[in-house]
Amino acid sequence: MDRTESNMERANRCFVCGPANGDGLQVRFRMDDDVCRAQFTPAARHMGYDGVTHGGIVFSLLDDVMANWLWLQGQQCLTARAEIRYREPLPVGTPVTLEGRLLKRKGRLAVLEGKVLRVDSNSVVAEATGRFMLAPA
Repeated sequence: MDRTESNMERANRCFVCGPANGDGLQVRFRMDDDVCRAQFTPAARHMGYDGVTHGGIVFSLLDDVMANWLWLQGQQCLTARAEIRYREPLPVGTPVTLEGRLLKRKGRLAVLEGKVLRVDSNSVVAEATGRFMLAPA
């Protein structure tokens, strides 16, 4: 990696949200008041087995919706710890909404929650809690 490359240029290659990553998911995050949101529809290439979205893709979406809550407010961070709970399978082709919220912040540690919700039923596909270490100012 070129050390002169900016943080924004490096973020452009993110697997989940990087517009410069042709193999990525191309998710576009936005802030709605105090909630980070995005939409995503898994394709066949995101399948784990039998028409179901791979759990690693679901976790990647959750990790990024939480991290982007901070990123969209100018904070760089790294995931320090995350716990996920899968509630129901996500069939390929099923549109979902992603939501991320800040739970608390203390010093350089931020705790967030993320959810993946089916658009058709608003049921929770998966949810996570993550602890993120903020980059020094």
